[in-house]
Order: sequence, then structure tokens, then C-alpha cells
Amino acid sequence: MRRSAYVFLVAFTMVASLSTFTSCRDQKTAGEKIEDVADDVSDGVKDVADDIEDAVD
Repeated sequence: MRRSAYVFLVAFTMVASLSTFTSCRDQKTAGEKIEDVADDVSDGVKDVADDIEDAVD
């Protein structure tokens, strides 16, 4: 019982550390983050403009 708990703990620790070091998350620079926000705002403005245009028609 004690040995299986030890093996499980070691296996869990190795998997957790492996997933931490091999993360596939992109690291964005500040400029890229600003550009993404600007694109989102631009898309939002276009959507609102389209809605207003449809309401006028």
C-alpha cells in the first residue's frame, strides 16, 4: 500500500512538472497584446456600425 502511494505520488509529480515545462501557450509581447485589443475594438465598432446601418434601412 505504501509503495503504490509512493509510485503514484512520483508519477503525478513528474506529469505535473512535464506539463509545466512543455506548455504550448504562446508568449505574447506587449505590442502583440495591444494589437489584439485594437483589432477586437475595431471589430466591435464595425459590428455596431452595421447594426446602426441596418436599423436605418
